[in-house]
Amino acid sequence: MSHVERFTAMNSATPALPMAKARFGIGDVVRHRLFDFRGVVFDVDPVFANSEEWYQAIPEDLRPSKDQPFYHLLAENAEQSYIAYVSQQNLMQDESDEPIDHPAIEAYFNGFDGSRYQLRPEHRH
Repeated sequence: MSHVERFTAMNSATPALPMAKARFGIGDVVRHRLFDFRGVVFDVDPVFANSEEWYQAIPEDLRPSKDQPFYHLLAENAEQSYIAYVSQQNLMQDESDEPIDHPAIEAYFNGFDGSRYQLRPEHRH
């Protein structure tokens, strides 16, 4: 068997890993399952796309799997607003119908309809 035949055989025998489907979309308001904060999704990574240093800083017993969607959030808690990067397993839909109080909301979104934010046209692609 030649190198090309071996390479082709190995690649065709290796099934593609299924990619987890994103549960939330841009503009959705979500809440963290473990920590007391909520936010609006402004970007989605189909799998982990942050630094290894960031990942290793998460306590091992709380560290999520990398092979799931991760969400960029304009987040808020009782004390402050900030940007958060959160795995899908740690998020749930926010049912409060309350808007997010974050200074960057208007840069990304036009308005809040009571359940989700409407992305500004210039950010659509």
